[in-house]
Amino acid sequence: MIVSASYRTDIPAFYADWFRRRLRAGWCRVANPYGGPDYRVPLAGPDLDGFVFWTRNVAPFRPVLAEIRRAGPPFAVHYTITGYPTALERAVGDAGRAVGHCRLLSREFGARSVVWRYDPILISDLTPADWHRRMFRDLAARLSGHCDEVVTSFAQIYRKTRRNLDRAAGRNGFAWRDPEPEDKRRLLADLAEIAAGRGMALTLCSQPELAVDGVAASRCIDAARLSDLAGRPIRSRTRGNRPGCLCSESRDIGAYDTCPHGCVYCYAVRDRATAVRAVKAHDPGAPGLKAGKTVS
Repeated sequence: MIVSASYRTDIPAFYADWFRRRLRAGWCRVANPYGGPDYRVPLAGPDLDGFVFWTRNVAPFRPVLAEIRRAGPPFAVHYTITGYPTALERAVGDAGRAVGHCRLLSREFGARSVVWRYDPILISDLTPADWHRRMFRDLAARLSGHCDEVVTSFAQIYRKTRRNLDRAAGRNGFAWRDPEPEDKRRLLADLAEIAAGRGMALTLCSQPELAVDGVAASRCIDAARLSDLAGRPIRSRTRGNRPGCLCSESRDIGAYDTCPHGCVYCYAVRDRATAVRAVKAHDPGAPGLKAGKTVS
């Protein structure tokens, strides 16, 4: 089993101590966000094939990664770096600091262990298409040689996403829009060319309708990458969690409404205040994270 930690929340940034305790216990409990009973997920032993971590700040988690390395299972870190203004990402750290973290991870664990996520792409008065071209070019230059893949997608505008974007736009005096497909494809083609020039492949997460030459579909949970890192084959069937998703089968151990980064486009958090309360109420000794149910 591949364990995802987590596309529902930022475990490395906010729950490192909890994860360390569960790693040593060898398992954790996950509340099913769609209803149904809780389930147990192994974090050690023969049933564990590896980890995929998702984060915007790996600093609190680096000692845990070193511990995992000593224990043996392979892991990959998906590191989201966008450089967006605080009106869109209220409590996300400086992009330059995140780049430094990626470079450290690459030196410590190898470039294959790091995947850069420039994700999602949001088009707004603050971040028009040409802004993305400039920011992506700058970040790609600084990350060149430290990762071989950059994953992207355009923001999915769910009901709660629209609500949070509209609130942020009203507070901060900007407008946002969901571009036409052809405009999205044009930007993707430009980003792919920039990435290729820096030795990276640009891949697109679960949006096959936007496919363009030079941009492959991403496999965010990638058994082949983990196999390379482990030096042995890891067999896992493709089992995406939405149309167009090519991820290998995995179990996610996170919980919705528990990440206080404050990204206004986020699909996993109803509002930042709810997530801040969840962090304050968090018990690092509990077998699982506090659960939030999915809300559209």
